[in-house]
Amino acid sequence: MSTLSLGGLRAPLVVLRLFGADFAHLPAPCVSVSTVYPDLLTLSFHDDLAGFEAWREALGMAPDSVSYDEQSSGSTRVLRVESDYAGARVELVGFAKTSAAAPVCSRQGAAP
Repeated sequence: MSTLSLGGLRAPLVVLRLFGADFAHLPAPCVSVSTVYPDLLTLSFHDDLAGFEAWREALGMAPDSVSYDEQSSGSTRVLRVESDYAGARVELVGFAKTSAAAPVCSRQGAAP
């Protein structure tokens, strides 16, 4: 059980309130605040990299600070970027399916 009070999550909750006022026109993300990382606000976008990019640009996060990874055996791409905003750490995470995987080749390079 967490000994943290709701007040301990103040920083990300204040930022979320600011976002609701200042960026209400942007696509709605999945929102996550956790007692594990009490200063972190995570906004995630599932199958909506355009939403991820709209938020990244609105928050002034540099394109070259975005990391790229793949998960689920390469079938899902993951974009991630973090920045400080009004006293909280803000993380954007974008998930999208990758294009069809290339055929698996044998050691000789021939498709099975």
